[in-house]
Amino acid sequence: MAAVIGYVGADVPVELITAAGARPVRLAGRPDADRTLGEKYLGRGLDPAARSLLSRLLAGEFGRLDGLVVSRDCEASLRLFYALRELRRVEPAVALPPVHLVDVLHLPHRTTTRYVLAKVRQLRATLESWTGSVITDAALADAITAHDRLRALLGEMAALRRRGRLSGTRALSIVARTTALPVPAAIELVESVLEEDHAPVPGLRVFLTGSGHDGPEVYEALEEAGLLIVGEDHDWGDLLWQRRVGAPTELALAERYQHNGPSAPRASIRARAAHTAAAARECGAEALISYVREHDDAPPWDYPAQREATGLPAVLLERQPYGGLTPEARTAIKELP
Repeated sequence: MAAVIGYVGADVPVELITAAGARPVRLAGRPDADRTLGEKYLGRGLDPAARSLLSRLLAGEFGRLDGLVVSRDCEASLRLFYALRELRRVEPAVALPPVHLVDVLHLPHRTTTRYVLAKVRQLRATLESWTGSVITDAALADAITAHDRLRALLGEMAALRRRGRLSGTRALSIVARTTALPVPAAIELVESVLEEDHAPVPGLRVFLTGSGHDGPEVYEALEEAGLLIVGEDHDWGDLLWQRRVGAPTELALAERYQHNGPSAPRASIRARAAHTAAAARECGAEALISYVREHDDAPPWDYPAQREATGLPAVLLERQPYGGLTPEARTAIKELP
C-alpha cells in the first residue's frame, strides 16, 4: 500500500511526495468541527483554521498518515509545526506521524534560490527515509510533468469561471478535492468537469482577496447573496495552479515555489496590489471583496492599496468567523453596486 503524506500549506513541493510513490493529502480545518483539542495546545489567539486543523489531526480524522510536511507559509503554520514537534517529543502516547518543516523564502534573489533548493533537497531526503523509496531523477521528472498537467487543467477550469460558466463555489470545491487525490485521479476529475456542458451562472462578478479558504462555506454564502466569484488570490484558489515548474529538475522546482505568490503573509503590499489589480482585470471583476478571518493580521494591510489599484467598488470584511459571515458583513455586501 502506498504511503500517505499529509501536508499543510501551498509552499510544500508536492511533486516530491508523488515522486516518492506516496499520495499527497493537503490537510485542512473544518469550520463546524470542535476545536477544543487544537486550542489546548495553540490557544485561541491564532487563526482558527490552524486550530481546527490541529484538532482534526489529534482526533485522527485524516486517517493513516505516514508523515506530515508543514510549510512556513504563515505564522499560524509555523506555530502548528512547533506544536506538532513538541507533542511528538513530550507526549509519545499521542498518535502523530513524523513531521518536517519546509521553509520556502520568496525573495527574488539567487541566494534565495540556493536556500530554497537546499530545503527541497532536505525534503527529498526526508521523504526517502519515510517511504523507504529512492526518489530518482526520472520519477521526479514524471511527477513534475503530471502536476504541471493538473495545473494547466485547473487553469482551463478557471477560464470557465471567468466566462461565467462555473461558480466560484464549485470551482473551489473541485480544487480542494484534487489536493487529496493521487495526481492521475485528480487529472481525471478536472477533465471530467471540463467535458460537461456549462450553463451561464448569474451574479455580480466579484474578485475575492484576503484570507485563504480551505472549504466552500464562505463562497457559498457570498454566491447565495447574488455574487459570482470569478477570481481570487489565495493559495487554495488561483495561486495554487498559476505558476508551473516547467523543467524537470530540482532547480526548476525550487524556483517555482520561490516565485509562487504573492500571498498575503509573505509578499509586500505593493506586490499584492499589483497582482490583485491585474488578476481582477483579467477575470472582468465588477467589485472587490477582502474577506479577513479573525486573527489573520496580514490582509487588512493590503486592502487600501488593492482597492486603489483595482479602482473597483470594494468592501473590507474584517474579523470574520472561520467559514462564515457576520451579520454586518452580509449587510455590507448588499451595498455593493
